[in-house]
Amino acid sequence: MTLRTILVTAALALSACSGGDKAAPAKDTLNFSILSAESQASQAGDWTPFLADMEKATGLKVKPFFGSNYTSLIEAMRFGQTDVGWFTNQSGLEAVRRANAEVFARSVNPNGVDGYEAVIIVRRGSGLTLDKLLACDRTLDFGMGDAKSTSGTLAPMTYLFAPRGLDPQTCFATARSANHEANLFAVGSGTLDAATNNTASMERMAMLDTDMARRTIAAVDIVWRSPRIPEDPMIWRKDLDPALKKKIGDFMFSYGVGDTPEALRQRAILARIQTLPFKPADATHLLPVREMEATQILLQAKGDPAETAKAQATLDAIRKDRAALPPA
Repeated sequence: MTLRTILVTAALALSACSGGDKAAPAKDTLNFSILSAESQASQAGDWTPFLADMEKATGLKVKPFFGSNYTSLIEAMRFGQTDVGWFTNQSGLEAVRRANAEVFARSVNPNGVDGYEAVIIVRRGSGLTLDKLLACDRTLDFGMGDAKSTSGTLAPMTYLFAPRGLDPQTCFATARSANHEANLFAVGSGTLDAATNNTASMERMAMLDTDMARRTIAAVDIVWRSPRIPEDPMIWRKDLDPALKKKIGDFMFSYGVGDTPEALRQRAILARIQTLPFKPADATHLLPVREMEATQILLQAKGDPAETAKAQATLDAIRKDRAALPPA
């Protein structure tokens, strides 16, 4: 037997032993990540019925993945620990850039207004105004959102602080980061003087209709609102099997649609997670948050002609892409 024959025979045997010509086993579990703007306990109760219906419709086991912050959700998708999930606009953009992900759907505000607003809240009766906040005299305690939060960090930096050349870390006595729920309770109880939040989170708190929720909402005032921010995107991994993507899409885009008793039941479940039936979406959904991000970079580049020109060109290109979109 020649050396070539021996090598070929060995290679074939090794391939047979390793199952090299066998197809990968079909995926039987879908890991669904959920944004953690509120506590995991409250989120789990609201999401369980939706995920149970998803299991029945797709034939897959659907496991929730609750991250302690947005970065953990991005990293979980990046390392294949999750397959699909609900992200904020900024964290979704980061997932697209870093986690081999893409936008396939979007949530729909149940109040009929498309989008939501970032806000800054203060304790009612405190006499604290926006002008007093922007005095930047390091006498106040302030709460920012998660670093990857669109409404908790990116929007107030883009539309409020950066245009005035202000940095929350140097403006306030303390500037800490927390989720919207924690910031709302902290301002309502007087632990913080002011904090970022958003209208969707405050509407969610009002929906709870508990004594604590009512007291908290009644204890705060809004002193600043951002321009309207698009609803949140749904993200999945690009490398999911096309047949699996179809199963997910068929479920998502039919859930709660129609006037049957079943559709009404499903819409009641969707209301608990603060959305109407999901709508298809793609990468263009993230153009507004890309514009916000580019605006902030341009503001930070002032004083450096080369960096300013580069940032302006990026912003102009994004605005051109937005202008080319068909009317909503």
